[in-house]
Amino acid sequence: MNIRKHGAIAAGLLLASSAALTACGSDTPETTDSTEGLGKVSVQFSWIKNAEFAGEFLADSNGYFKDAGFSSVEFLSGPVAQEAIVATGKADFGMSNAVSVASAIANSKFPLKIVGATYQKNPFTILSRKDKGNIVTPQDMCGKKIGVADPNLSLFKALVAANKLTCDITIVPNGFDVAPLEDGEIDGLVAYATNESLLVKGHGFDTVDMMFADNGLPFVAETITTTDAMIADHPDKVKAFLKADILGWKDACDGEAGYKAGAELAINKYGKEIDPPLELDKEIAQSKQQCELLVNSDETAANGLFTISAEMIAANIASIKAAGIDITADDLFDMSLLDELYAEEPGLK
Repeated sequence: MNIRKHGAIAAGLLLASSAALTACGSDTPETTDSTEGLGKVSVQFSWIKNAEFAGEFLADSNGYFKDAGFSSVEFLSGPVAQEAIVATGKADFGMSNAVSVASAIANSKFPLKIVGATYQKNPFTILSRKDKGNIVTPQDMCGKKIGVADPNLSLFKALVAANKLTCDITIVPNGFDVAPLEDGEIDGLVAYATNESLLVKGHGFDTVDMMFADNGLPFVAETITTTDAMIADHPDKVKAFLKADILGWKDACDGEAGYKAGAELAINKYGKEIDPPLELDKEIAQSKQQCELLVNSDETAANGLFTISAEMIAANIASIKAAGIDITADDLFDMSLLDELYAEEPGLK
């Protein structure tokens, strides 16, 4: 494939982020349990503080993190290279996805593991206007201009590799802005079906979503990622975080009341500084869509939220390898602490 970069895209994003973060050692979060409990816990989000993190907001608002033993919780806004931030100790946990974490482990040797997944199906999509790009299949990207934000560059290249595309595609650097797509400056945009797609559709456009999960890249997303050291040295902290977060997501996905509660917390508390302001209807729609399509599945109904079955792990590894990333399941996933949590507290299911 011949991908032309339209403008300048930052190279070595993860490595550059790692170097920058290492220089800021004073911001390292607490990882040692305090005498009063587990101390503070910090979470690096993959995106801005909108309804995508309704479960985390409800876990905090409803006191589940404090009940689990944490003195406080800090939510760090994205989008950033979460893997580098977690690997260099700037956050205890990060919300990412299987492909990005695999790339960080394989290419940058970051000591990370996925310990659970909020989204059983990833929401990444090539979003296009039906009257402009009309990208229905991966082959439809040939000869087109695709907007790609730096944190999503490795994902986009994985999509291209998995579909064995050899045609010319022009990458246009994009800061997660839908305006170039709406204005017709680009033909497609790497987006979330639960976020930008809803936003553009809400602006009156007839849109097309070409989902990664349905086109060669089925992988879990909003993965709960932490370091090997956290797993080995502070397993109680990992399990406590997982428990609190599970309870929060159970509330967030508890029907219309849950969808609204998570959306309102995003707008009125956690994301109230976002400019332009979040829109309630869109945030409720996002909460509903992610719960019904991405968070809950037959497997989570049987095994519990955040679980990833052996079959799903195998499918993830296959798609990651198809994208040219060489990694084993044991190098990427560690489900042992989540398994222990559910064994100890089966009522969480």
